[in-house]
Amino acid sequence: MTAPAAAAGQPETAASADAARTTALPGLPARRAAVALLRAVLARGQPLEDAFEHDSGVAALDARDRAFARLLVATVLRRLGQLDALVSAALAHRLPRRAVGVRDVLRLGAAQLLFLGTPPHAAVATAVALAEADGLGAYKGLVNAVLRRLAREGPARLAAQDAARLNTPDWLWRAWVAAYGRRTARAIAAAHLEEAPLDLSVKADAAGWAERLGAILLPSGTLRRPAGGLVTELPGYAEGAWWVQDAGAALPARLFGDVAGRPVIDLCAAPGGKTAQLAAAGARVTAVDRSADRLATVRRNLDRLGLDAGLVAADAAEWEPPAPAPFVLLDAPCTATGTIRRHPDIQRLKGPDDVAALAEVQARLLARAGMMTAPGGLLVYCTCSLQPEEGRRQVEAFLAADAPFRRAPIRAEELGGLADAVLPDGDAQTLPCHAADRGGVDGFFISRLRREG
Repeated sequence: MTAPAAAAGQPETAASADAARTTALPGLPARRAAVALLRAVLARGQPLEDAFEHDSGVAALDARDRAFARLLVATVLRRLGQLDALVSAALAHRLPRRAVGVRDVLRLGAAQLLFLGTPPHAAVATAVALAEADGLGAYKGLVNAVLRRLAREGPARLAAQDAARLNTPDWLWRAWVAAYGRRTARAIAAAHLEEAPLDLSVKADAAGWAERLGAILLPSGTLRRPAGGLVTELPGYAEGAWWVQDAGAALPARLFGDVAGRPVIDLCAAPGGKTAQLAAAGARVTAVDRSADRLATVRRNLDRLGLDAGLVAADAAEWEPPAPAPFVLLDAPCTATGTIRRHPDIQRLKGPDDVAALAEVQARLLARAGMMTAPGGLLVYCTCSLQPEEGRRQVEAFLAADAPFRRAPIRAEELGGLADAVLPDGDAQTLPCHAADRGGVDGFFISRLRREG
């Protein structure tokens, strides 16, 4: 409960003066927003992007503090296993149930000390102030003691940790070891510990925009620059020269070849990166998504880019096009475990039950997409997932059910030279550890199928 303000003309009490000093501490509002975001994800199961968009504390921050709050929460989520092990080792006794919020304060403080390079005095002081501001003043001494201990002992303890394993939930680790082997599973988990670069798709003149943006031009045609800064302030944003899209996400739409003047159906289209790719290539795109709100975002993005597409708010599992199309793209809803390096909350929010439930949805959508594909046409199925149930097993089951399709094998040169991503059957699976020397790539399963007849 908020303490009542002092009556007009009356002197402040010592407590209210302390509270005022605490509130005025530089950086505290950003950290208060960060702890609220962390609890939204870990306690309420809310995706970080949704929490960030709707949190009133975040909205009240300036751009710099918003960026810091996001970085702080993302770092905690990315390194949660390590942080919890370190905090637990530094505690003399287990925290009581009523003090559960103290652990979040300690996580944020430890992340600043050990991963973000915050000076120890600043990390400790703001964490103590955060505990007080959060109604946990009785634990200020504990917060101070634990973080000071981590400032002394944390680096050595950190060096002894198995970071890749500690930060990966057990169910994901077991699944990746089974699917890819222990060595590759470890490489995937290690890639998730690094912040992903900023990838951009351009409408035209990729080399010219690479120079203007200080970016490198990847073999696949994507522009890549370091993460950080405000995207909206970069050259070319206002005039709609490019849009944000991971290099892996940009691959599926390229597998149709020349689509200029041809109809393409883009199923489950939001947020619209692939729709923009196809429209920029001259296709006559029909973008279908069940969310009218997300389609409104697609429309705003297309308007900024000076591109056009027909947008249809409908469930792709029930919608019927006026006629089958020569090109159909299905980017099916999935657990998105291939994007953990960009969205570290995913591994804290998803579980094996989500994989099973979404696999059923994917099977229905793939069957419908097949019916929308004209004889002789191409169907590209993809998911931003590392789980085989959402990728290759879907295609295997689809073909085993006598669907009138055969694989049109994907070649390494169509993936910007990612030979490691091409599977023996001609499908592709990019992994976060692929192209590690260039900053990695999101995990995508992609299959290109041609309808017979």
